[in-house]
Amino acid sequence: MRSGMPLFSPTQPSQRTIGAATSLIAIASLVGLLYFGRDFFVTLIVSVLFAFILDPAVVLVMKLRLPRPAATAIVIVFAIAVAYILAAAAWTQLSTLADDLPSYSARLGDLWDSANDRLDQFEQHSIEALVPKRLRAPQSQPQQKQPDAKARRRHGVLLTPPAPSTPPAIPEVRIHTDPKPFLTTIFGYVSGYFHVLVMASFVPFLVYFMLSWRDHIGKTFLRLFQSDQRYAVGKAWSGIGESTRAYVLGNFFLWLFLSSLSAIAFFLLGVPYWPLVGPLSAFLSLVPYVGLPLSFLPPVLALLTAPVNLKAVATVIAITATLHLVAMNFLYAKVIGSRVRLNPLAVTVALMFWGVIWGAVGLVLAVPITAAIKAVCDNVEPLQAYGDLLGD
Repeated sequence: MRSGMPLFSPTQPSQRTIGAATSLIAIASLVGLLYFGRDFFVTLIVSVLFAFILDPAVVLVMKLRLPRPAATAIVIVFAIAVAYILAAAAWTQLSTLADDLPSYSARLGDLWDSANDRLDQFEQHSIEALVPKRLRAPQSQPQQKQPDAKARRRHGVLLTPPAPSTPPAIPEVRIHTDPKPFLTTIFGYVSGYFHVLVMASFVPFLVYFMLSWRDHIGKTFLRLFQSDQRYAVGKAWSGIGESTRAYVLGNFFLWLFLSSLSAIAFFLLGVPYWPLVGPLSAFLSLVPYVGLPLSFLPPVLALLTAPVNLKAVATVIAITATLHLVAMNFLYAKVIGSRVRLNPLAVTVALMFWGVIWGAVGLVLAVPITAAIKAVCDNVEPLQAYGDLLGD
């Protein structure tokens, strides 16, 4: 070894430090790209999820000896028609709810005032029972009655308050404003959601091209990689499709099952707005961890539009809880749990991350995105440790 040559120079960063800094910059850039490009990415991912949902139907229609583009068009038109019918039914229920909203708000106000009065009475009784009488705060003395005019005249004091002065009348000035044109009002309301509507209009076209060109896209995608990498990429692609399809279709059929049973049960129990309350309660029931208490809210709030019947409320809660527990503990485990294996910590962190990045839509897409990432990690050998970290 030559004398005078240092083994390590503190002024030169190590290779590991450079790699860590580069990875940190890449992660920060990716998060920024996801945040500022959320409209694009959300539209693309939602289109992929709809493509996974409709792909089995396309394969079924193709058995009628129709080409894939024609089968895809038929399925998409049918799906749009079903979505329109469901939206029309939901709009009818929402219109009825809007008409009943004043009486409903008054009813909720009365219940809130009654609950506050009972809470005040309970607090007062608790103080009287727990705090000795000698230690209680003295009650305010009643205001002494002012002497009448005869008594003041008897003592030689009679004060007549001066009459209040009337301020001079100010002439009313009316400002005439021209009413806004109808198109300007509509544009001002829609302009805030214009970019959302524009991006949503691309979803049917993206779904059509993804379904009709599925085989072509899959083959050309594999050609982007070298021959020794194609097997791993194809396996990862199949894993993404299997896990995402299992999660999306599983939740979709579970929602249909719970919606149908909940709507029938609420109809028999006389729950108002049952065509709207049933699907909404079923959808909230699928939220991870807090689905059970959230599923109670729509039917219980609907029951508050009438005089409170504790027996009906208890029955609705019991039926909703039974449907939720059966669906999530038995059906979910059979349909989804065996293919999408994510540990609770990974799901919670994913919900927090995607909720911060994309808001409410991120909460809906968090689990399928994480399941797709896990499928890639499970099928790529250098990333298998990360797949084990996300799994159960």
